[in-house]
Formats: sequence, structure tokens, C-alpha cells
Amino acid sequence: MVRAAQRSGGAPRTSVWLEGTDRRGGRGGGQPSGLDRERITEVTVRLLDAEGPAKFSMRRLAAELNVTAMSVYWYVDTKDDLLELALDRSFGELTLPDPAADEDWRDQLRALAREYRALLVRHSWLSPLAGRFLNIGPNALRFSRVIQRVISRTGLPERGVTGAIAAVFQFVYGYGTIEGHFHARVAATGLTPDEYHERAMTAVTRSPDPVGVFEESTRIMAARGGDTVEEMMERDFAFALDLLVAGIEAMVARSRD
Repeated sequence: MVRAAQRSGGAPRTSVWLEGTDRRGGRGGGQPSGLDRERITEVTVRLLDAEGPAKFSMRRLAAELNVTAMSVYWYVDTKDDLLELALDRSFGELTLPDPAADEDWRDQLRALAREYRALLVRHSWLSPLAGRFLNIGPNALRFSRVIQRVISRTGLPERGVTGAIAAVFQFVYGYGTIEGHFHARVAATGLTPDEYHERAMTAVTRSPDPVGVFEESTRIMAARGGDTVEEMMERDFAFALDLLVAGIEAMVARSRD
């Protein structure tokens, strides 16, 4: 493998999107086993959803495709290449608003935040990969471009655009990551989220040490409202997002004084 050899010689890995070679066109000869990069990436996403990144391997992927591992290597050099392709494919699932449409930026920002949150929950493996790779695939860049254009419509000065993006979407990243991990943990127990929550709260009340903290938390949670875990998470997310939108509005007003 030419590029793999260059990497093993000390050259740092950058991104599969910067490799400069379209492997779908082949490195010589016909396509092996009737595969293509799209199919390989689709199966990679399915395996990551089912088993997580820790169990993912080129051999496992090849077995799922019913081919040899070398057939997969015709399209990619490393497992990292596949993970990066899967990451960008997932970003392609996002439904993005049209920043040029006659819509309020607040509604579009909330729609983007909700789409990203749902993606992080749906693919719990996505968040660590998003922090590991450059995220410069076509779908990730499209997402970033729409975010920039929506934030630019808020009236913030240009110097505040990146800060507003960080405030909103780093919050969504953290919230969606924790929520995704919660659902993955619950799924492993065979319980529903509500059953899991009830058992956890029951266990806490039996411990004498955190009783004061638990009583205070109970009052706060009751004031928040929501009968199910889903409703509670949704209320918290919506309120936090409203706070961020209000913060942007306040900064816009301040910049105009």
C-alpha cells in the first residue's frame, strides 16, 4: 500500500478527504467483488450502530460484506479511513434549513440544533469520532456552512459569529453525547429509559449520604415538569436552547448600543 507505507515511515495522517486519490475509480484493474465505497461505508455505519467502534475491524466488516479484507483495502488504506467516511455519511442524514429562505433565524437555529442532537443520539459512536477527525467531508462542510450562514443572519458582528456557533453547537454536542450514552447504557440493560430511571432513583434514596442532595434535586426536577425521561430531556434541551438564543439576542442588542 503506497500511502500506508508513507504513513508508517513517519508522515502524519491528515484526512481521507485530503488523500488526493479517488479510490472508487480503482488503483488498477477491475473493482473487486463488486464492491463500491458507498456500500462499504453503509455497512460500516450499520456495524458501528450495532456493535460500537471498539468491536469494529476490517475483518469484521469484510465478513459482513462476505468478501476478503484485501477487497476492502482496495478502496481504503486504513480503518481510520472507513471511520472518517462513516462519520461524514452520518452528517449526510441531517435535514438542513435553507438560510436564504424567508424564515426567522431563531427557528432555523433551533432546527439545526435539534437535528444535530438527534444525530448524536442516533449514532452514539459519532461524538468521539467528531472530536478525533478533521470533519472536512462534504456533508460535514455543508452542515458547517449552513450554521455559519444562519448565525450570520442574527445581526451579530462578524467577530461574534464563531463564539455564537461554539456556544450553541458545543452545548448540543455535549447534550447529545450524554443523551446518546444514556440510551446506549439503558439498551444494554434491557430496560426502558423510564424503568432504568426509576430503578436508579430508588437506589439513590436508599443511600443515606446523598439524601439532602437528592431531596433538592427532586424539587428541581418536579418544577421542571415531564412525566417521562424523554419529556424531561426535551424540556431541559428546549430551555437551554432558549437561553442561548436569548443570549445571542442580548449580544446583538449590545453591539448596536
